[in-house]
Amino acid sequence: MRESLLVGAGAVIGALARWGLSLGVGAIPAIATVPYAEIWPLLLINFLGSALMGYFKPGPFWGKGVLGGFTSFSAFTAATVTMTAAGALAHVFFTVAGCIACYILADALRQRGGQHV
Repeated sequence: MRESLLVGAGAVIGALARWGLSLGVGAIPAIATVPYAEIWPLLLINFLGSALMGYFKPGPFWGKGVLGGFTSFSAFTAATVTMTAAGALAHVFFTVAGCIACYILADALRQRGGQHV
């Protein structure tokens, strides 16, 4: 029960951070004028969340809670179904590949940072 409450509290914080960042990124004029402008904040958020997860390997509050609430599969899905087939395929590919790459690169960076040459 205690872990559930910690994860839930973290998810609230993460969701609010996602909302705030998406408003800020979405307000950048250069982003607002490109095709599928609504997906760029979402991609940035999901890539950043994946990198933070890979670098810090957080516990339940920060990992499942804050970063789980920060990243968003439901927003990714909702954006994907509104696209053309080609756009949806590209979005799925870049999101999945990008999130995995961000996690792996951040994990490698963390491991490299712990080694002194």
